[in-house]
Amino acid sequence: MSFFKKLKDKLSTQTDSVTEKFRDGLTKTRDNFVGAMNELVKDYRTVDEEFFEELEELLIGADVGVNTVMELVDTLRDEAKRRNIKDAKDIQPVISEKLAELLQKSEDETELRVNADGLTVYLFVGVNGVGKTTSIGKLAHKLKAEGKKVMLAAGDTFRAGAIEQLEVWGERAGVDVIKQQAGSDPAAVMYDAIHSAKSKGVDVLLCDTAGRLQNKVNLMNELEKVKRVLTREIPDAPHEVLLVLDATTGQNAMSQAKTFGQSTEVTGIVLTKLDGTAKGGIVLAIRNELDIPVKLVGLGEGADDLHEFNAEQYVNGLFADVLQEAEERAE
Repeated sequence: MSFFKKLKDKLSTQTDSVTEKFRDGLTKTRDNFVGAMNELVKDYRTVDEEFFEELEELLIGADVGVNTVMELVDTLRDEAKRRNIKDAKDIQPVISEKLAELLQKSEDETELRVNADGLTVYLFVGVNGVGKTTSIGKLAHKLKAEGKKVMLAAGDTFRAGAIEQLEVWGERAGVDVIKQQAGSDPAAVMYDAIHSAKSKGVDVLLCDTAGRLQNKVNLMNELEKVKRVLTREIPDAPHEVLLVLDATTGQNAMSQAKTFGQSTEVTGIVLTKLDGTAKGGIVLAIRNELDIPVKLVGLGEGADDLHEFNAEQYVNGLFADVLQEAEERAE
């Protein structure tokens, strides 16, 4: 079965609205990346070493990351030899196939973990300005729409306006927000939130945290203290440590991911503003070089625009036209 047929079969099990969200949200990246690739195919009708060198530059320019690019292009060279691919057009669907393999290494890795024995706790981390509080609000809206009882914990007690911002999202989603005064101990907020969530039969507790203290050491120490409180009250909590990154910042997002990954046990990435960048290849760099799955992506500004990341949807959003042409040529 061809890759395109497999992709169509998988997408057929998902809603058309989600497929459209990914296609629309990846418009800037698709126009930039696939447009440049189409030009490359026109310039180099045959697959040779010069073609692969140009492809390397194209992928690096899309923020795929140097190490990932080198690995991917080496794989494509081997595949071109193994499949005896000579025409540059025929390598395009192979590129999309290998990107999908890089993005999702197991079927369930992008699913949010759930505590089967009671309250599920998600801890959100990340620097200021990446859309952390907004992502929490959107996830609260999403989970409530799925029938879950949700509560928010206003653990960012340092940034001016952070508590109020989370309260606004709480009101929009129709969920309770546990808070204390600005400057309070974030760990104390988490303690109160855990006990309140348990007493009210909450299914999911979403915990905000500070994005910046006086220095990185203080920030990471504060996060560790918060995690200890959560784990003490609920074994295995937090069930996810979600690092929020802004896709439009490109390689700076990679630097943030490395910093937080070294200091906290990050289990997944929330990538915001993916619709706002022409360099959506950063998804590949994060997944491959840091070995952290992307779990949620922001594909717009509305409350309904936070979605579970799906490798097939991502690849289809980028390459739908290319894959359709490849399938038609194969028939």
